[in-house]
Amino acid sequence: MKIFVTAKPNSKENKVEALLDPSHLKVWIKDPAQEGKANLAVVREVANHFNVSKSSVEIVSGFKSKNKILTVNKL
Repeated sequence: MKIFVTAKPNSKENKVEALLDPSHLKVWIKDPAQEGKANLAVVREVANHFNVSKSSVEIVSGFKSKNKILTVNKL
């Protein structure tokens, strides 16, 4: 499944909000956008949201952008 994510680093709390289309998420994370910390946090929060392991979530595009495309493999 392909998921479109808008990441909001340096937030006060970690949370995930589904937008009108279920394949679009807004993800707030506490971690800064430095040295890949925010990307790891986005993967962690999306995995928690879909109740899958972190290894089932992969960033396909947008490693250095707030707009990311992720794939989620539900087994």
